[in-house]
Amino acid sequence: MPKKYTILYEDNYLFVIDKPAGMLVIPTPKGETNTLTDLLNDELASRGLDRFAHPCHRLDRETSGLIIYAKGKKVQQLMMDEFKNRAVKKVYIAFAHGTVKKNFDTIEDLIYNKNKGRKEKAITRYKVVGRKKSFTVLELEPLTGRTNQIRIHLKGLGHPLVGESVYAFRKDYELKFKRVALHASYIAFSHPVTRQKMSFVSNLPEDMQHFLESSL
Repeated sequence: MPKKYTILYEDNYLFVIDKPAGMLVIPTPKGETNTLTDLLNDELASRGLDRFAHPCHRLDRETSGLIIYAKGKKVQQLMMDEFKNRAVKKVYIAFAHGTVKKNFDTIEDLIYNKNKGRKEKAITRYKVVGRKKSFTVLELEPLTGRTNQIRIHLKGLGHPLVGESVYAFRKDYELKFKRVALHASYIAFSHPVTRQKMSFVSNLPEDMQHFLESSL
């Protein structure tokens, strides 16, 4: 059982949650019931509140870090519109196999959306914040929100995420990590109701911090 989520911010309209790695945001077709959404709705119900929590964007099960939830469908739509209009700044910290040579760059290509049956433009900015013997520490800012965008872009760059098992073969790499080494570390946006400017930071989780400190 993964550790409990942390509520970094809450008001009448929103939650900002620090999600642990290993926790689903919403159920897969298998119908899991211990998702972050379920847990937040249990929390609201325990307070006697007749509202439901709705995720405004996605984080993979394996990805840790910041995610915004709305209290109610109306606020969810307002927040999702901000994402659609690229008015939300998201920054991730990632460990990528090998040595990424360029100190910074922008990756732009097409990613296939199987739900829509078409390819869509995907843009990710990155900069190198550290180089170890066998991997590179990257700060990434996705400017579009395609499913698995960062994972696909790093694979295409020839430097898949440490711990990647979907877009790369673990056996091909000496470095091992129990999940994808990807953390949603920063988010900034305008509150969808009050329009207040907001920003939040999530420190590198213990597993990634330990991996970083113990690597040459």
